[in-house]
Amino acid sequence: MTFPLRWLWWLPVVLLVQSCSSDPVPPVAPAAPNVTVQGMASYYGARHHGRKTASGERFNKDALTAAHRTLPFGTRVRVTNLNNRKSVIVRINDRGPYARGRIIDLSEQAARELNMIRQGVARVELERLE
Repeated sequence: MTFPLRWLWWLPVVLLVQSCSSDPVPPVAPAAPNVTVQGMASYYGARHHGRKTASGERFNKDALTAAHRTLPFGTRVRVTNLNNRKSVIVRINDRGPYARGRIIDLSEQAARELNMIRQGVARVELERLE
């Protein structure tokens, strides 16, 4: 039995869902306070403003919050921009980032304080706080 090609539109969706759901996400953040991790950060803002985050609260682009894959909600993290040594303390309230190679997604306000709005991404250091 053969199927028309127009019926195969769902195949990439099924493969994507299978690959995303079966791959464990390796921890990329420090597990204990005073341990630092370096990587790339990005930010998200106006498009997500007002939407619910994974923690259930509404995202506020003007708050000092961030998305991280594995850290518990409410965890405070010091994020330091390694290009200019500016730092900011954010609270984890969402999951992400979903872009490959990124370790944290910052709110627009946090990105503004790190002076990374123009570039969109920056090499950062994360330090989990108690």
